[in-house]
Amino acid sequence: METATILSHVDHTLLKPEATWDQIKTLCDEAMEFGCATVCIPPSYVKRAAEYVQGNLKICTVIGFPNGYNTMAAKIFETKDAVENGASEIDMVINLGWVKDRNWKDLAQEIAGVKAACLGRPLKVIIETCLLSDMEKIKLCQLVAKEGADYLKTSTGFSTGGATREDVALLRENLPKQVKLKASGGIRTLADGEAYLALGADRLGASALVGEARKQG
Repeated sequence: METATILSHVDHTLLKPEATWDQIKTLCDEAMEFGCATVCIPPSYVKRAAEYVQGNLKICTVIGFPNGYNTMAAKIFETKDAVENGASEIDMVINLGWVKDRNWKDLAQEIAGVKAACLGRPLKVIIETCLLSDMEKIKLCQLVAKEGADYLKTSTGFSTGGATREDVALLRENLPKQVKLKASGGIRTLADGEAYLALGADRLGASALVGEARKQG
């Protein structure tokens, strides 16, 4: 697979809490140079980044990040604020405690509420696979699809593990075709990216792949 094809699936990501505007600006420049799908950045930088790229790049941001235990109302407010500031895509962390409690009703309401607040923009639901059993992952595939989310996303990159080939294969097998899959966390090489795309991922959350491409010249 050509490098440009891999990078066209990448959400070029910088979510470190100490990220500065200069770093975010560089991230946007790199994403535009290499043809990335989006940049994925903290909510506080969305408005400035959207103004900076002037429609030449999609801006993705995160909601309830990284732990997911914000209230439903807070996540909906965050989403509305991000959309008003110019976010093109939303990545939302679900309430993982509710998964462990088998509280599927509130999880469904949360996903549906945030999806509505996206006003037609793609919603990626982060389920943090490293903390879940296979049964929980499969149940969440069904729930995410039922509530109309556009993507299921494996990981925040801030927990005990990121994407694995086994999880991506499992999730793709249990998601309907209309729900896309984002592999995120620990994707450090172009070979990794190609492998995840081959397993059925549609999007890659990564901070290192643009640097790898630049090394290739």
